[in-house]
Amino acid sequence: MRRFAFALLGVLALAGCAQPAVVDTVEREGSMRVAFYGDSYTYGAGASDPSLRWSTIVSEQRDWTELNYSVNGLGFVNNRGVFGPGDLPATIIDDKPDIVISTMGLNDNFSFAVAADLIRSTITDDLTRFATELPDARIIVVEPFWYTDTRPESVEIINGWVRETADDLGLEYIEGASRWLEGHPEWMADDIIHPNDEGYAELARRMNEELAALGLPAG
Repeated sequence: MRRFAFALLGVLALAGCAQPAVVDTVEREGSMRVAFYGDSYTYGAGASDPSLRWSTIVSEQRDWTELNYSVNGLGFVNNRGVFGPGDLPATIIDDKPDIVISTMGLNDNFSFAVAADLIRSTITDDLTRFATELPDARIIVVEPFWYTDTRPESVEIINGWVRETADDLGLEYIEGASRWLEGHPEWMADDIIHPNDEGYAELARRMNEELAALGLPAG
């Protein structure tokens, strides 16, 4: 059933669904509810099963309830569809998670040349909304992932905007994630764009290390 739901959500995402259903709503009694706001790297594209994506590995190891709102192709601007009331950040806020982990930004590189100003302002808008409308939640902003050893100039610019906004808002930040797969083609799926199971295991390992450094030790 989970595999079917995972595949169905992929179809909906590619069709431009503005509000995807939550992938995993299984409540673990007494656990923290953690919302993941990301793109295909957090949705788990390239994994042989959704249980093997990094967010699910981390959630299971930490006994978290995973609320995965990630969408293939999503960016702060790319494949967004809706901004403001009724958009994906609003859906996450309405769910009142204990923690929000944002990994957004990779796909915005593909529209940087025509939408740089909108990308920058939406980074500020999204993260400000999380900070102000979820005052009791921990907001953890992750440097956007990247998938090739070569990096267009836009990668460093967008990453810098994400880091600067997180710092300005006093949010917790995990740096270096754009290089976690660098130099390891064996960690990539056949499409050479997304991680494979081994790559997701590495992302989970690195993310767990960074979360522990923020004071969130694994259970």
